[in-house]
Amino acid sequence: MTTDTTIRTIDVEGVGPVELTVEERGEGRPYLVLHGGAGPQSVSGFAQLLAEKGDGRVVTPTHPGFGGTPRPDALDGVAKLATLYRGLLDELGLEDVTVVGNSVGGWIAAELALLGSPRISRMVLLDAVGIEVEGHPVADVSGLPLPEIQALSFHDPAPFRVDPATVPEAQKASMAANATTLTVYAGSQAMADPTLVARLSGITVPTLVLWGESDRIVEPIYGQVYAAAIPGARFEILPGTGHVPQIETPELVIEAI
Repeated sequence: MTTDTTIRTIDVEGVGPVELTVEERGEGRPYLVLHGGAGPQSVSGFAQLLAEKGDGRVVTPTHPGFGGTPRPDALDGVAKLATLYRGLLDELGLEDVTVVGNSVGGWIAAELALLGSPRISRMVLLDAVGIEVEGHPVADVSGLPLPEIQALSFHDPAPFRVDPATVPEAQKASMAANATTLTVYAGSQAMADPTLVARLSGITVPTLVLWGESDRIVEPIYGQVYAAAIPGARFEILPGTGHVPQIETPELVIEAI
């Protein structure tokens, strides 16, 4: 299956024109898949699988500033990213869209659903950040060595373990730039908007909240709080899974969807 990559220019109120790198795979029911802080490559394999097994047209944008893409200075928050992606759905003319978001991508998905776009019909949150849960802070991975981040991110990090000494300098620079961009969008440590949990009652689309049982970055209680705050939402635990289900157990995610 081929992957089509385009650069779209989307006008965002209060920001201006934004260049957005967008990958598309497959045909059929449309999905918008939003990556987390691990970058666009963290959803590419899942997008391919979803297009093949889910008989869908899978759209995966790169959040501006990730992967070496440009980011306008005024594009500096999750709410503005949500507005950007509402514009993307309008630009593409998509209807009956299922939005799938992991980590900060889940936060963006929630804000997007709150904008009330008629193009969105369903939402899937995968180990999303964005809300505050007292006594359960999001793990601060800034400055941690890669093996420690992987240990927090996966139920079983062994298949995904990378020797930092083998990572090319260009990739290290890209990872550092991604981390800086994530801080711009989501804050340095909190990774949350204290107003979000109260606003989630305004979401009207059917919502599935999926959480890795072994997520040590954003504990499963976050998923329970998300599901309790969104009317009619369903919460499911994914066994043998950490913070990035679309990488570790993609088949379970697709089955649940």
